Amino acid sequence: MTTHLSRLARRLFVAAAFAVPLAATTTFAHADALDTVQKNGVIRVGVFMDYPPFGSIGPDMKPQGYDIEMADYLAKTMKVKVDLVPITGENRMAYLATGKADVLLSVGQTPEREKILDFSRPYAPYYLAVFGPKALPVKSEKDLAGKTISVARGTLEDLSVTKVAPPDATIKRFDDPNGAISAFLSGQVQLMVVGNDVGATIIARNPPIAPEQKFQLFSSPDHVAVNKGEARLLKEVDAAVLKAKNDGTLNKLSTKWLKAPYPSDL
Repeated sequence: MTTHLSRLARRLFVAAAFAVPLAATTTFAHADALDTVQKNGVIRVGVFMDYPPFGSIGPDMKPQGYDIEMADYLAKTMKVKVDLVPITGENRMAYLATGKADVLLSVGQTPEREKILDFSRPYAPYYLAVFGPKALPVKSEKDLAGKTISVARGTLEDLSVTKVAPPDATIKRFDDPNGAISAFLSGQVQLMVVGNDVGATIIARNPPIAPEQKFQLFSSPDHVAVNKGEARLLKEVDAAVLKAKNDGTLNKLSTKWLKAPYPSDL
């Protein structure tokens, strides 16, 4: 993904360089994104529609999820309407760069992405965690001693738990996440390591097992992303995220959709 992003950034830069005469580059100015949003009275928010619990299509055929409600909140705070733009992992950066979306949700902040994007403060927690039945007392990595844990082989989940697990913990590796989840649900292992989004879905769908989050392993929170240089739009978005944190909205969204409170340190 990072290779794709860097290639896209270079292509956009080269295209812009050849499209604008050299003598005009010092005076050329693009349309300010915030002006466009305010003029149209609409903010176009790129969201995943196949990424529960952040975004999906509900039984009533309407979009639902953490990001869907966050997009609505963002628009109301900015006093405009919201236009949800369905995106994929492959097209979302291009949609933002070409103006099909004004902002993107569910974007992790990385050094590579910082070359072409600016980021708001975190609005949603995303992390890897150990999950297990409520009856099993596990609070930290030392409590993994003697336990069996399922992970998808070769993933960040695998690397993270392998790094902290005691020598007598048994890590069972599966070819894909579904295999690791199935092993946990069927009782083949006592614990599993997945993202908090997947964990929240499992908690909601399997009340008889009473699964719960035990502790976090690796954190990479989600941000709202805008095109590089859109300082005015970023300021408005960042203010909305801060407002959502201070008025308890982020905690309500996290508790509702991720089955855990919004982390106080984000």
